[in-house]
Amino acid sequence: MKVYTKTGDKGQTSLIGGQRVSKNDIRIDSYGTVDELNSWIGLIRDHDEIPKKQFDQLIEIQDRLFTIGSLLATQPEGTKMKLPLVLESDIQFLEEAIDEMNDQLPPMRNFVLPGGKQILSHCHIARCVCRRAERLTTGLKDESDQYQIALKYLNRLSDYLFVLSRKIATDLNIEEIQWKPRV
Repeated sequence: MKVYTKTGDKGQTSLIGGQRVSKNDIRIDSYGTVDELNSWIGLIRDHDEIPKKQFDQLIEIQDRLFTIGSLLATQPEGTKMKLPLVLESDIQFLEEAIDEMNDQLPPMRNFVLPGGKQILSHCHIARCVCRRAERLTTGLKDESDQYQIALKYLNRLSDYLFVLSRKIATDLNIEEIQWKPRV
């Protein structure tokens, strides 16, 4: 099977289920952004500084992002294909990971400027891409349980990525630069 099909040469693509849509459809933008997020998380995982526990968590997260991507890539109605699901336990997984990391951190009193080391910057970029994925997915205005769980997961994942950056900064003894607004 060839990688290229030429079916998208005129700016359209197929959703799971066969429906053809424009490549600038919000659904395509949503799952494309989730795919971009997955790639950024892969880059974070590739850093030598990532602790083993978080490395394993990131693998699990990447798997869930493929699940969310497949959900977003599916036409809203009329597909009979069985797809993997995002579960409430996946959100609980993130919450427990966030709480465990956060318990090891000094309390936050100000916003933190992104940066300090490449891995921290990559965490912040992934967090921003995650927020964009969440905003785009919200624009689908789908009320199904799976979309609601996917939105919740993306919301929690952005929190996870923020706390991960703080944990790595603490582990590596990198000073977080607090934002102090000029007023």
